[in-house]
Amino acid sequence: MEDILHMLPDSLRAKLKRLPPHELERIEEIRLRVARPIEYVGGGASRFVSEKGEGTEQAGAALLFTKEEGIQLLSRLSHHSLYMMEEEMRRGYITIQGGHRVGISGKVVLEDGRVKLIRDVTSFNIRIARERKGAADKVLPLLVEGRQLKNTLIISPPQCGKTTLLRDLARQISEGTEEVFARKVSIVDERSEIAGCVGGIPQKDVGPRTDVLDACPKAEGMMMMIRSMSPDVLITDEIGRAEDGYALEEAIHAGITVIASVHGRSLKDIMRRPTLSRVLQTGVFQCYLVLSRKPRVGAIAGVYDEHFAECRR
Repeated sequence: MEDILHMLPDSLRAKLKRLPPHELERIEEIRLRVARPIEYVGGGASRFVSEKGEGTEQAGAALLFTKEEGIQLLSRLSHHSLYMMEEEMRRGYITIQGGHRVGISGKVVLEDGRVKLIRDVTSFNIRIARERKGAADKVLPLLVEGRQLKNTLIISPPQCGKTTLLRDLARQISEGTEEVFARKVSIVDERSEIAGCVGGIPQKDVGPRTDVLDACPKAEGMMMMIRSMSPDVLITDEIGRAEDGYALEEAIHAGITVIASVHGRSLKDIMRRPTLSRVLQTGVFQCYLVLSRKPRVGAIAGVYDEHFAECRR
């Protein structure tokens, strides 16, 4: 949290610091909306910051995020130059030191029918990126057969730890473990979440043999990495478009192992989506791993083979 608190305007930092240290440490998101209560999310619950420095579910008892604080925060995020952050503003989020991501919304400016940038920013979603080395300890053995990695799709609802898991899988595969030989890893990190790059440099430990293509659309990025970096393993997050599926097939047909993730609550859930069902029916994935928040974030809810048969719960 120190990275986050240091970035905030003084008045906003003081409001958040009213919370007890144990509350601050469990925060996953800080959601700030001009003229509305300061909200924080953690441990599966949403609360507001009260005048007394406590968490409350009562919006009327909460401290407000002011317009002046919003202007100051945006200025700090852009290093006092919105022009230099135009591309990030167009994407709707900014990655900051430490690999944390700040989503923004407000008035959209269009150019030729496409989003040029977001101005009059009135909402911020600060997502705290926590590095959990060892997060993949129990998962990696499930993805290996005879020291060979399986093409794997990780299925997870939001905020169940899939990005944290992908990050630690990249690190462990890149370093090598008892289960798997060290391999060259390429990460296509469209949303700058896995490696948390700032200025192209990963802020998170993704391993010594890992190359990262940051802020690039997944389908195009996967093809670029296949051609330029000759990876053994390709990792990417949140597939969903038809072109993502074609790029995954190209990678696998080129002999590259793919580990990807997708938003969903179950295997049946994602099989209902037309853009994904075609890819799944081709049998490109050999393993499907489903995550859950129960009994804890990142819990394994089920493991399925290439025939969609459950092999572990």
